[in-house]
Amino acid sequence: MLFHEDEAVQLPCTPVHETMLTESELEDLFSLINQSRDQPSPGSGSQGSNRAVYSPEERKLRRMKSNRESARRSRYRKKQHMENLTSQLNQLRIQNRLIKNQLASTMHQQLLLSLHNDHLKSESVALMATLSDLCGILGTMLAHY
Repeated sequence: MLFHEDEAVQLPCTPVHETMLTESELEDLFSLINQSRDQPSPGSGSQGSNRAVYSPEERKLRRMKSNRESARRSRYRKKQHMENLTSQLNQLRIQNRLIKNQLASTMHQQLLLSLHNDHLKSESVALMATLSDLCGILGTMLAHY
């Protein structure tokens, strides 16, 4: 025996050079490894299949519970989907209202510009008639001199 029974073995708390883990981290790893050896994994089959472990009544109850949970999740997803669609609908309605307001404003501006254009056209016709009359008067005056 290398150590006497009354001697306590002191391990350093600094990282071990080979593993770069502290003593407490190594102890945690070993405890996890030992736990996994003591407890069989869920899919290992060491507990037997569900049919062997649970009675038909227990299986039925578990299936009912699973179906209820699945239905609850489905209702929740449907509710979230409906909330998203409602939110989208409200946003699209707001956007539609803004576009309609822009269209009405543009149509009003177009109407005003069209009326102004008609006024300018009639003013142009009147000015052309006046210019024509003035040209006629000027021609008559020049012909008399």
